[in-house]
Amino acid sequence: MVPADLTLILPEIVLSLYAMAMLLVAVYTSKDAMAPLLVWLTAVLMVVLAVYIAGFAGGGTASAFNGMLVIDGFARFAKVTILLSAAAVLVMSEGYMKRRDLLRFEYPLLVSLSAVGMMIMVSAGDLMALYMGLELQSLALYVVASLRRDSVKSTEAGLKYFVLGALSSGLLLYGASLVYGYSGTTLFSGIIQTAQAGEVSLGLLFGLVFLISGMAFKVSAVPFHMWTPDVYEGSPTPVTAFFATAPKVAAMALFARVLHDAFGNAVADWSQVVALISLLSMFLGAFAAIGQSNIKRLMAYSSIAHMGYALMGLAAGTVLGVQAMLIYMAIYVTMNVGTFAFILMMQKDGQPVVDIASLNMYSKKEPGKALAMLVLLFSLAGVPPMLGFFGKFYVLRAAYEAGLAWLAIAGVIASVIGAYYYLRIVFFMYFGDETKEGLDEGGSPVLWGFLMASAAIMVLGIANMFGVEDAAAAAAATLVN
Repeated sequence: MVPADLTLILPEIVLSLYAMAMLLVAVYTSKDAMAPLLVWLTAVLMVVLAVYIAGFAGGGTASAFNGMLVIDGFARFAKVTILLSAAAVLVMSEGYMKRRDLLRFEYPLLVSLSAVGMMIMVSAGDLMALYMGLELQSLALYVVASLRRDSVKSTEAGLKYFVLGALSSGLLLYGASLVYGYSGTTLFSGIIQTAQAGEVSLGLLFGLVFLISGMAFKVSAVPFHMWTPDVYEGSPTPVTAFFATAPKVAAMALFARVLHDAFGNAVADWSQVVALISLLSMFLGAFAAIGQSNIKRLMAYSSIAHMGYALMGLAAGTVLGVQAMLIYMAIYVTMNVGTFAFILMMQKDGQPVVDIASLNMYSKKEPGKALAMLVLLFSLAGVPPMLGFFGKFYVLRAAYEAGLAWLAIAGVIASVIGAYYYLRIVFFMYFGDETKEGLDEGGSPVLWGFLMASAAIMVLGIANMFGVEDAAAAAAATLVN
């Protein structure tokens, strides 16, 4: 280890030291009384680190700790997305958690440590670094899922996530051991030399399949999606919003990192597997969400379908495919931030409401919020000319140009099916049966701001995507040789 190594991972070090320092401070103070301040401090620090990574951390590709961590354009893009989305969710959650007496001082610090794990994941250049980052992220998420200790559903969500997460970790570790056994190294740079196209041994192939299975669990891809609806429903809504944003970006970036950095010479061996997972995720998410009346469960199945579309770009195995995946994830996170800001404002007499039917004729009471939500729902459904349509267009084009025309056609069909449950919410808001008792009007200015900003981005981003397209292209070029 040399000072240069520490410089390369400075953001991770700063965020880790901050979390540990605040834990010590909280022990000797009034603890939960300082939780609102900690939320804002953590969010500001994350934004500052994101700006540092984007503009001041330097360019090019470098490795730290003898190749265990890789710092390149791909990692920087993913880290900025992770930090900004985590900061946004923290700011959104402060009012909600405080009103319901859920704002513990541990909450922002657990989110910080989870973000550190995610940042290590996207920079992993070694199977051991991969696992350390993955488990640091997961252990923090298991706790925040069950933060509402007096709720049976929240406790069940945390326990179910922990048990199934342990199973997926076992699959991933077994795959890592097979890969190590058949390649003789845990470094991705060494594995890729062993995994040549057409020359991958059966043992190495089995190891790859187990690795893909473990990572598919983290992105809620079929058939490893079973935890998602219950965890989304049982967790406090701000925690659900967090699950739907930063961890998804980290897991998808890790997926791409492993497949291209360690098995980039054997695209043909994993492309069809990823394509099948993508296909199953898109259709299960599309069909299963149709019958949902709980908007949090609906968003869970929606996330499964959206991860299917992102995996479609990854299945292409090309620079264009990785670029499409990164663009898709950036758009997806932005849409989810706005959508969950709206869900957090769904209240009746100060109590949270998650029933979709409660939105009947919502447009009469809150025309501005209803219009913003309509824009976001159209974007989630991929209706042109919203920005979400262009996200889907990128991944469909990448799949088609990579010779996966069948997957692109299936993606279009799944998108049409999935549009139903988004448009159903629009129907309730504009044409539902009017009721005397509806949702409370007004809401937090912070949540209102996030909702409107997210909707505005879906419209204004059509022009140039605020530079995300060029940044994703540069990031993808550093990952795919």
